Amino acid sequence: MTDAKQQRKIIHIDMDCFYAAVEMRDNPKLSNKPVAVGGTSPRSVLCTCNYAARKYGVSSAMSTSFALKKCPELVIVPVNMAKYQEVAKSIRNIFHQFTDLVEPLSLDEAYLDVTNNQSFSNSATLIAEEIRRQIYTKENLTASAGVAPNKFLAKIASGWNKPNGICVIAPNQVDDFVTNLRVDKLFGVGKVTADKLHRLNIKTCADLHKFSLHELVNKFGKFGVALYWQSRGIDNRPVIADRKRKSLSVEHTLTDDVVDKSQIELIINNLFNSFTERLSKLNDNYMVKGQFIKLKDNQFKSHTIEQSGFTGIDGFIELLNKFQLTAPIRLVGIGVRLEYDLFIGIQPDLFEE
Repeated sequence: MTDAKQQRKIIHIDMDCFYAAVEMRDNPKLSNKPVAVGGTSPRSVLCTCNYAARKYGVSSAMSTSFALKKCPELVIVPVNMAKYQEVAKSIRNIFHQFTDLVEPLSLDEAYLDVTNNQSFSNSATLIAEEIRRQIYTKENLTASAGVAPNKFLAKIASGWNKPNGICVIAPNQVDDFVTNLRVDKLFGVGKVTADKLHRLNIKTCADLHKFSLHELVNKFGKFGVALYWQSRGIDNRPVIADRKRKSLSVEHTLTDDVVDKSQIELIINNLFNSFTERLSKLNDNYMVKGQFIKLKDNQFKSHTIEQSGFTGIDGFIELLNKFQLTAPIRLVGIGVRLEYDLFIGIQPDLFEE
């Protein structure tokens, strides 16, 4: 157990354009081309793209037709989730060489708590570098790493020197790091919130420090609490390796807001494949109690509509049809509510006397 007074050592590993990188690795002819992974029909949506494609303004959750307008040379590769899951499993095995406290966020990123790891002179930085080395050696893929005293800072740090980089924020560097951090780097701060902050002349975390918790809550609601603590580099959440899920969902934050249900229905259909892949990997002890859709509008107001039972894609579309669209939508998600039953799957004869 980590002593309450002991400074945590958290690593956040984030694979570099994971799906696209796997496809480029397996097909060297793609190495110098702009590549995206996703649906190949014009009405499909991209899952991800490589850095060459991003130079053209291509991004994940962008429609295939729009991406091709931005980059006519874009090579679009169909999603091969089984392959990505196999690679992710191999990478996760590398993580577990160093700690059992591994909290996956998705196939391509995870938190690791290495506070009590005695290898590499108990250096989280050296452990992160060794993990990156092993990933490259075993899978011929690059990963970026963030090392910090908490999850929030480690996640920001992992994106600091992408691709194929590492950023370390030592405990004595936290104050300086967050003081100079732009507010648009904070989690949950998108274009709308950033514009609101800038209108208040808040551009860095140092500017946020001028406001009390009460003032930020008055101006930003519950999100004001997150702004207050993030701007001070404080995050006491532990890395949780084995938690019982209450829900399972997938979502996409859109590059451009959508304004009609036909666009949202298209996105839901594209999300459904990755959702069913994740659902199929759940432990058999989980039961699905209900399903829901989540929509977030361009004012960051979330709307969740749900129903009991599970009828697959038809159920998600049925929920969408119940929704009254009153503002442009910036995020679309689908998911299910779960219940964990320890005794599901146990043969009845085990209870016979």
